[in-house]
Amino acid sequence: MLKKLILLLFVVAPMTIFAQDKIAYINADEIFSKMPELKEVEGKLATKSETIKKNASAIEAEYNALVDKFSKDTTNLTESILVDRQTQLESLQKRYQDFLQTSQAEFQKEQQALITPIQQKMRQAIKTVGDENNYTYILDAATLLHIGSNATDANKMVKAKLGITD
Repeated sequence: MLKKLILLLFVVAPMTIFAQDKIAYINADEIFSKMPELKEVEGKLATKSETIKKNASAIEAEYNALVDKFSKDTTNLTESILVDRQTQLESLQKRYQDFLQTSQAEFQKEQQALITPIQQKMRQAIKTVGDENNYTYILDAATLLHIGSNATDANKMVKAKLGITD
């Protein structure tokens, strides 16, 4: 009987401690998507993307022009000329692939550099709301399977801290 009582205490005690915690939830994706700074970041990233596309198109046009030039001039082609042309085409193709890889890496690096401060600002607003309201936890609603009636929706408070109006 004593063992059952001790076992019951070990099972019930953590639940009662957890039940005393104040819990709130937010929709982090919704809040992040409404942050005013995000529009500026999206504009900068769109400009960077357009520049990359324009430069890639220029390399493609250069490649297509070279292919056209080589296909029109078929007179007196020696083996060494054919090998040289093939080498030129392969070199241009490699340059294009290298450009795409480095451009994608640069884009991702810039995207991360621009988004990180916004994410930190949102985290700080969440922390401030949590501290001001004595919440033990503020959870993201997107990852929760169930939100109980005693949990508080902190979306409006976090949005207010960030200056977001609906």
